[in-house]
Amino acid sequence: MSALEAAEEIFAKLTRAEKAQLLRWAASDLSDAFPGIESRPGVCGGEPCIVRTRIPVWVLEQARRLGVSEAELLNSYPTLRAEDLANAWAYARSHRDEISHQIEQNEAD
Repeated sequence: MSALEAAEEIFAKLTRAEKAQLLRWAASDLSDAFPGIESRPGVCGGEPCIVRTRIPVWVLEQARRLGVSEAELLNSYPTLRAEDLANAWAYARSHRDEISHQIEQNEAD
């Protein structure tokens, strides 16, 4: 039995109050999750990147700050999709300080 199947079996036995508490825990655990963005040790220094790529969010945000259009980004990075840019912008909005710090670090190097 997989972990998901076991969880489903346990979930069915919970009271409504217990299910609500479980959902609160899950939501809290996922509160910093952004679809399409991942950070992996050993990939781009663990910086948040677009999934399926090694393109850090800060690179895209810095390009946007410098006036590069979305069309130009999509043309420059053929693996990117418009959805990826939307995910990057959402992440950058929610993590302004982190992204600004990564941009500053890169400019200092």
